[in-house]
Formats: sequence, C-alpha cells, structure tokens
Amino acid sequence: MKKSLSGSRRSFIRNAAIVGAGVTIVPRNVLGRGFVAPSDKLNIAGIGAGGKGESDLSSFAKSPNVNIVALCDVDDRQAAKSRSNFPKANYYKDFREMLEKEKNNIDACSISTPDHTHAVATLAAMQLGKHVYTQKPLTHDIYEARILTEAAKKYKVVTQMGNQGASGDGVRKAKEIYQAGLIGDVYEVHSWTNRPVWPHGLPKPSGNHPVPAELNWDLWVGPSKKEAYNPAYVPFNWRGWWAYGTGALGDMACHIMDPIYRILPIKHPDSAECSIANQWSDMWKESNYIDSAPMASIIHLNYPRTDKKGNLKVSWYDGGLLPQRPDELGPEEAFGNWDGGCLFIGTKGKLLMDCYGANPRLLPTKLMKEKTMPKETIKRVPEGHYLQWVNACIAGHGKGVTSSPFEYAGPFTESILMGNLAIRSAMMVNPKLKGWEDKYLGRKKLLWDSVNMKVTNFDEANQFVKREYRDGWTLTL
Repeated sequence: MKKSLSGSRRSFIRNAAIVGAGVTIVPRNVLGRGFVAPSDKLNIAGIGAGGKGESDLSSFAKSPNVNIVALCDVDDRQAAKSRSNFPKANYYKDFREMLEKEKNNIDACSISTPDHTHAVATLAAMQLGKHVYTQKPLTHDIYEARILTEAAKKYKVVTQMGNQGASGDGVRKAKEIYQAGLIGDVYEVHSWTNRPVWPHGLPKPSGNHPVPAELNWDLWVGPSKKEAYNPAYVPFNWRGWWAYGTGALGDMACHIMDPIYRILPIKHPDSAECSIANQWSDMWKESNYIDSAPMASIIHLNYPRTDKKGNLKVSWYDGGLLPQRPDELGPEEAFGNWDGGCLFIGTKGKLLMDCYGANPRLLPTKLMKEKTMPKETIKRVPEGHYLQWVNACIAGHGKGVTSSPFEYAGPFTESILMGNLAIRSAMMVNPKLKGWEDKYLGRKKLLWDSVNMKVTNFDEANQFVKREYRDGWTLTL
C-alpha cells in the first residue's frame, strides 16, 4: 500500500470519516447500505497485540473505516484475545517479517510493545511509508526520541504517541485558563503518580527457567543485550527493569506532565537532579550498574522559558511520594486523583489537574464559581485520541491533525527521559571504594546540552543517552 490512500478509495473513506467523527453509529442512509467494504478501509497492522496493544486495536476498530489486517506478537498467550477479536488478520511473531510480507496490504501500524522495542518497530514502519501510532513513552532513550522526531520530518507520515490525555478537554480548558491570565506567570510545577504498581528496587533475577513454548524470547529481547529468560520480566513487570522499561517516570509522565509541556513556553531542560530510595541489595556488586528502577524518586528539572522570562522549575514524585499539599486546598478535597496529578503555581494563583490533565480547577476551588471562566477558544477532539489519528491517516499527511505528533512527542519524550538520566546516574555506585560518599558516583545535578544530547559535567551519565544495540539491530534514518 502506498504512503497514503489513493484516488477514489481515499476520497470515499475521507468522506465517511468526516461523517463518522461526530457520531458513534453512521446512519444507513448516509453510507448507502451502511457498510464499508474492507478494500475501502484504513488497513492497520498491530505490532504488540496483547495487553495495551489489544485495547489500542479495539479502539481503532470502533471506526467503521478501519480494518485490522495483521497482528504481530512474540508471545502467543498475550496475542490470544486480539487473534480472537480479529480472526481474519494474518498473524506473525517477528514484526520485520510482517512488514516485509504485508507492506503492500497495510496503510498504518499500531506499536504497543515494551519500551525497548518502540523505536526499532516504529522506524521500520515509517521507512515503508506507513502511518504510526506508538504507545508512550515514545522511546526507551533520548537518542531514539531524537531519531523518531527526525524520521517524522523525513518520511512524512501521520504520527501519534499514545498519551490519550493530549486529546482530552481538560488540557485544553487548562490552557484557556492559563492564557486568560487567571494564574499569572507560572514559575513552578509539581507532578506526581502513584506508580510503580509493579516490582521495583529489586536485585537482578537469577536462576534457570525454561522459556515458555508460546514465547519467542530472542525476539522479545529485541535490540537489548541478550540475557537468559526469567519470568520476572514478562509479561508485565518489564517496566521495572532498565534494560526494557523506563520506570514510573517513563510509564506515567507522558500522561501527567503533558499539560506542562503543552501549555507553558518550554522545550528542553538544562539540568536535572533527583533523590531516590536506596537499593542496598545491589550496592555491593562488582559492577556499578543497577538493573532495576528505584522504588521511589523525586526529580527536579529546570527549563529555560522560550519566551526569555526566566526559568520554570518542574518537580516529579513517584513511589508514593507527594509534593506538599497546597494551603488553598481543603482538607477533604482531592489532591489530584488516584493515578496522580499536576499543580501549576503562578504569580497570581494555582491550578490543579488530575492525571491526563483532567478536571483543571483553580485553588481554592471556590474560584471556579467566583471567577469568570474563559470561553472555549481551543478546538476540542470529540472523536478522541484514537479516531483522531485514524481520521488524520485517511486525510493524509499534512491534511489531518493529531494531538501528539512526533514533532511534539519526540522533544517531549526527550524532556521526560532526562529525568531518568538523573535517576540512573544517582544509582551508580563503586563497590571498591570505602567511603559512603565515594561509593555514590552520580548524586549530583546533571547539566544538559540538548543540542548535542550530552551531559556536560558527568560523562558517565552519557551511556544512558544512547544505548548500544546488539548485533542484528540498528536504528538508522
């Protein structure tokens, strides 16, 4: 299939999408017999068909203009539900084989694999001219995020990162409140999550374990360093291991910190520092590399404002840690929601949001009634994050709109992952040194050169900017 749909097929489903964007069920009299032929649909392949991949594919399939034509998953157990939902879709274990065999039959790919294979799968699809929807965080490391940002410019396909709150009403309302001047100039933001809700802070797993027959372990490891299978990594707990996941920050910051990056005049932080929960069980290893993300962390990022009005201080808390509760919030009022929240502190007031930027409210909350709220000036996304991408794919590159295209999501992901440089540096220890202060190598503020993607004052941290792929895997534009 070509980069965009051709001729009458494109026109047909574009018109159908325009009708379908505003209603859940398209009336029969609008679409003739009420049926869109499979040949006239946006053909989507799913790379990562289990868990979140299954729910993503099901969300796309709610459009009458979508056909799920191929599925790929390294674990047959995880893929079982999608295979049942989409029995006509061809099934593969290796996404490279799927793309080669299906390249003339697909228009777009949904990528919902563990973090460490996001970039290689996404770029491979883009290089074939396929539109891509990639789950958050966009990539595993900063270099990969920069590559996918450049790829979006080069290959000119429709892109979207899977941070659904980016298409929500909440972040748009929050931006209108900010632009109306109700909280003044924001100089400080606090954001937090209840994650991790999976094991963190563990020593490297050991033992000999047989690989389940349904799992291709070599493909699951992908570009990461080859190591023995262990059930501690799959199917879900990979998030807590640096080789595969990006910790609580990578999991949730794309949802919770999106309003900060979307609303305020910032791009790249120039420094990062953190505090973490100790992981004493790993401290005395001969290696100074700790494999698992910490149980809890606090990260401080400093952003020069792009409008030259000073700096913005952004703090992140996870593992049950929270910022101080604002005095303006009543003792029984919710501080964010169960998943987390975000607090803007400005020269004229404070603005509190839940996870996904939902439910923005001034503090004290009585101001929401006492103040005149600004009118809606920012276009809403009634079709939601998933179908917005579908409709943009149908319209073609440059004609449709997505809330989190890689031109936005790439720099945003870089910004977030800078926090993990601070965490991983702070976790570096040298067991051969005697003094406690000497053992901790990287507990310092990291100074960041965003243009060159380099920490300038602690070179050991730069190993985490771009990881080394094992033989057979590359990421080249």
